[in-house]
Amino acid sequence: MAGSSSVLKDDTLLIRIDSRLFQIESFLALIGGLAVFSLMLLAVTSVGGRNFFNHPIPGYVDWIEQAMPIIAFLGVSYCQRLGAHIRMDILVGLLRGRTLWVAEFIGTLLILSLMVMMVWGTWAHFERSFDWSAPYWSRDSSLDIRLPLWPAKLLVPVAFFILTLRMALQVWGYGRAILTGALQPVAVPLIEDASTIAEKEVEAVSGHENEN
Repeated sequence: MAGSSSVLKDDTLLIRIDSRLFQIESFLALIGGLAVFSLMLLAVTSVGGRNFFNHPIPGYVDWIEQAMPIIAFLGVSYCQRLGAHIRMDILVGLLRGRTLWVAEFIGTLLILSLMVMMVWGTWAHFERSFDWSAPYWSRDSSLDIRLPLWPAKLLVPVAFFILTLRMALQVWGYGRAILTGALQPVAVPLIEDASTIAEKEVEAVSGHENEN
């Protein structure tokens, strides 16, 4: 299930790489958020134009198609770093210590292997769309206003490559925890239990009330 998590830091090489990658992930997540906001403005403008001026935005659906990969994929690695993806941790939540890190290591390694194949597959899909000799460098385009589709298709392997780097760092973090026997490893999302989440929410609300 979904839960809150925290990521611990220290002064190791792993954390320095993690911090740099997190900057990239945060920037991509920001772009994804701006894409959502832009679609909202686009929808308002198109509906208003159709209702008041009988002239909606041409290619409205085409622009939505172009924006969907931005919204769907650019924030994936950011969420993985924070441990915000949906998890089924009924069994894993019962584990502690090295046993827990071994389980997380195996699961993360399997996902990493899958993402390597996804990067390869989505890049091949982009290559089928891109052509230097074609108009707008595209072999295919949208149906209405003929927008080239390769930019949207390129975003998917790029986002998956960033996620692959994140998964590799987390495999490194879990492997390090297995070797050292650390109770709270760095650079990996530590899933918090319900009581810890509740305590943090109380502290946040209390701090807000004190400010007022």
